[in-house]
Amino acid sequence: MKRIRAIAVAGCASFLVGCYTLQPTGGVVPQPGNVIGLDINDAGRAALGGAMGPAIEQVEGRLVQQTTAEYVVSVNSIHLLRGGDQIWSGEEVRIRSDYVSSVYQRRFSKSRTAALAAAAVGSVALMATKGIIGSGLLDPTPLPDTSGHTILRPRR
Repeated sequence: MKRIRAIAVAGCASFLVGCYTLQPTGGVVPQPGNVIGLDINDAGRAALGGAMGPAIEQVEGRLVQQTTAEYVVSVNSIHLLRGGDQIWSGEEVRIRSDYVSSVYQRRFSKSRTAALAAAAVGSVALMATKGIIGSGLLDPTPLPDTSGHTILRPRR
C-alpha cells in the first residue's frame, strides 16, 4: 500500500511540474511575487559576471520589486549560455533594466498539461493490463519445493 501511495505522490508531483512554463510577458509588467525569467544581454553578462558568473543566459526567480531602472529578484536558478544550470536558494539580486533583453513570466501551459495527462493515463493503462502493480508472478501455480538435496545441473 505504501508503494502505491509513493507512486501516486510522485505522479502528482510530476504532473504539477509539467503544467507551467515561462512565456514572454508581451509588454505586460509582471506583478511582485510572480515567477519570472530575465534574459541577460551582453552588457548585463559583463556587469553581473563577477557576482553571478560570466556565462549567464537567463536568471529565473520570484520578482520582489520592479522599478523603471531595475528588477529585484529572489533567484532560484541561473541558466548558462553553453547549457547547464546553477541552483540558487532565493538570494535577492538587483538587475538593471538595461541588462535585460527579454522578460518571461511563469504561466499555465494547456498543451504541456494535456501531454502529461495523456502520458499518465497511458502509464496507468499499461500497468493495469500488464499486472505490474501485482505480485509480479505471471504463473499463479506454486513453485515446487526445492528444499532438501536437489541439485540443478545445466543441460548440455
